[in-house]
Amino acid sequence: MTVVALEALSFGLARTAAAAASAGHRLCLLTGDRSVYRHELDTLPPGTALDVVDVDTFDVDATRRAFAAVPGVAGIINTTDTWSVPAALLAAEYRLPGPDPESVRLLRDKARVRDLLHGKGLGKSPALRVAPDPASAAEVLGTVGLPVVLKDASGTSSRDVWVVRDEEALRAALGEAGQRALTGGLFAEPFLSGPLYSAETISWDGESRLLGVLSRQTSREPAVREEAAAFPVVFPHGGLGEIEEWVGRVLHTAGHHSGFAHVEFVLTSEGPQLVEINRRIGGALVGEALCLSLGTNVYEAVIEVALGVRPALMDARLGHTGPASGFVLVYADRPGVLTGWRGLDGLGDYPGSVRWFPTRAPGDTVRYVHDQRGCTGIVLAEGATAELALHRALSAAGGVRAVVAADDGL
Repeated sequence: MTVVALEALSFGLARTAAAAASAGHRLCLLTGDRSVYRHELDTLPPGTALDVVDVDTFDVDATRRAFAAVPGVAGIINTTDTWSVPAALLAAEYRLPGPDPESVRLLRDKARVRDLLHGKGLGKSPALRVAPDPASAAEVLGTVGLPVVLKDASGTSSRDVWVVRDEEALRAALGEAGQRALTGGLFAEPFLSGPLYSAETISWDGESRLLGVLSRQTSREPAVREEAAAFPVVFPHGGLGEIEEWVGRVLHTAGHHSGFAHVEFVLTSEGPQLVEINRRIGGALVGEALCLSLGTNVYEAVIEVALGVRPALMDARLGHTGPASGFVLVYADRPGVLTGWRGLDGLGDYPGSVRWFPTRAPGDTVRYVHDQRGCTGIVLAEGATAELALHRALSAAGGVRAVVAADDGL
């Protein structure tokens, strides 16, 4: 039998294929762009039970035909935000295990989620949907005030997010938003003061379990992009229990009852406040960090959920006996054509079993550098604690630089 993946995150494909093989299945990836998985495909162990089918995954009919041509489908998985609704619809159409498509649609709309949680007492304020036009500034100022965050309700990878602290910047951001191809419409919400984290969870039949908390370092304003992360964060006694109780209520209220979730929150002086819910395993190297710390292939839970089986991870002892991880994203300094990197040959000199995970290849054009699309690779280091691992990753990544040649066409 076969488990189908309708696209996937950039990393984790090999572990997912291994998990499918452990369950007695092959993994079949439907993708519109193999280059996204270049590093994974280039480093697959020999004999990996993985088939790759090229199809325009933005074309619903073409994707349905490709899916129907896969023999013996036992389940379908999707670990991305963009294809979460199409995957849920395919699962429902073919009577495979999967989430309610309507619950997936809800979680793809950050404004709807904020309204729902606010109505249930789990959020400070509802979302304010606004037209992406400077003329909306008065409404934002009168309803939300400053500082304020503007964002695309269905955006991903930190795209189309503006943190605004004064009226002039607000009008400029609204005008800029009007030039963007927003996928879910623009909304405004209050800025949350405090450090950003994400709760990594697994759920089954309405029960949720906190696997750990990832720290997240973002860039200095006005750029809005993720720079580094570390897992698992150590909290004072009782801190994790409070977060687990809170995130369990948030997920249950939002209708997420099975599978992984990556719940971003700010730990304010009043406790955790939701930023957004992603109904999948965390992106970048979050899955790798989970595997290292927990000492197991957590992608087995992805396969189990796809097959309609309670994940063993729900009941396993979470000792976090493996190494903690820290990772740093390496961005291009400016748009252009990537020609390579400086400093990679020295990574082996640093402590922490440092590894390099490229997300781009020489010859790729880097058009945007103010969000995650400008990331060219990730440096990961291990340590006894998340803090020590992050220190090692920052130290190692400090010597790595993406080399970009000018492109007059950009």
